[in-house]
Amino acid sequence: MYENNYPNQYENTNTYHYTTENSHIPKEPEKPKKSGGAGKKIALGICCGLLFGVFAGLGFTAVTTASEFLIETSGLVSESEKPEDEEDRKEDVENDAGDGEEVKEEPEDSGIAQASVPQAMITDVTEVVKAVMPSVVSVNNKYIETTSFFGQQYSSEGNSSGSGIIVGENETELLLVTNYHVVEEAEELSVQFCDGSQAQAQMKGSDRHKDLAVIAVQIEDIDEETKNAIAIATLGDSTQLTVGEPVIAIGNALGYGQSVTTGVVSALNRPIGVDMTVSMEEQEGDEEINTFIQTDAAINPGNSGGALLNIKGEVIGINSNKIGGTAVEGMGYAIPISDAHPIIENLMARETKLRVDEEKQGYLGITGIDVVAEYSEIYGMPMGVYVSSVSEGTGAHKAGLVRGDVITAVNDQEISSMVELKEELTYYAAGDTVELTIMQGSPTGYQAKKVSVTLSSKELMEQ
Repeated sequence: MYENNYPNQYENTNTYHYTTENSHIPKEPEKPKKSGGAGKKIALGICCGLLFGVFAGLGFTAVTTASEFLIETSGLVSESEKPEDEEDRKEDVENDAGDGEEVKEEPEDSGIAQASVPQAMITDVTEVVKAVMPSVVSVNNKYIETTSFFGQQYSSEGNSSGSGIIVGENETELLLVTNYHVVEEAEELSVQFCDGSQAQAQMKGSDRHKDLAVIAVQIEDIDEETKNAIAIATLGDSTQLTVGEPVIAIGNALGYGQSVTTGVVSALNRPIGVDMTVSMEEQEGDEEINTFIQTDAAINPGNSGGALLNIKGEVIGINSNKIGGTAVEGMGYAIPISDAHPIIENLMARETKLRVDEEKQGYLGITGIDVVAEYSEIYGMPMGVYVSSVSEGTGAHKAGLVRGDVITAVNDQEISSMVELKEELTYYAAGDTVELTIMQGSPTGYQAKKVSVTLSSKELMEQ
């Protein structure tokens, strides 16, 4: 056999390991491990730095955005953001245009100013009400209501309530202003003061067309405690009012006692006819038109005659629920105090009327018919009481009154109906002399004339 020429021991520096499965494939020798600790630390630091920068940038952006939002919503602009002048603003626009952005041209100035809206202030009115409430009273009216049924007349006692304002005093009387319709046809008047005490009142004078009346309370009928509690109102100037100005209304709403409502001046110089039973479009003839303050302060039945105040506590109007009635909501009216003031002064200067007992009352000695607006327009007659007959031997007969005369006033107090004439005569006794204003017909029309009439007694009228 052949000899083995290879040495029995073969020296090899590379040592190979074999497995039983792949004994013919040599296994790669293990490579020595490299040291990488320093490199990882550097990479980790760089990553942390980048993350910190990202989060810091996001935080700064969020703070800036929030600051700009707060500035815009509050209406404030930082000084650094304000352009120094209009030229700087134009340069900014031109620079933006140079960057390729489309710039919109500003519209030309039309000459109409932009509305500047100041911040409104909510005002507490408690102090004003506290100061003025002692000058406002409740007015109670007891009257005789007459109705006709199948030719028969029936009488019943009625009651109504309203408000009044203490506007002055003299040596013997406390003087109050109210609406004429509050005290109309009164058989008995009384007022209730802020402390709850009551006193009888008498008519001083009235103006039916302006819906104003002045009543008086005898000072001797007021106790000392009430005198210390009440006050005289301060009258303001309604010509200085502006639309939107806050106002306060105080009055005896619904007869429950004094209450307070607030609102604003809705309109000024509202023209409204005396007769509120017809609309403005239906008004005809020479009906007198008065102007009023319109307000959204609630003015309800019982508020008539009460005070409309400005924020200073000055009376700038006399409320009247009769105007407008229940046909509208949120529209109340008041007589401007500047228009009412001269009338009030005139009525305050008149002699106080004390109602005379029925048995002692005086009579003219006539029968009359109302000259209403319709007849006045058709026949060209003045409005008043048309004298249809005169009783012989009475004061009217002796004074020269004849059929066809029209009575328009008693002692300068205007008369437009037989009811008003009878009411006015209740303040005069038999034997008193009154001055009548009459209109007598003539070829050239009706002529005004004043005559003095001595009133007759009830016994003479019954003969």
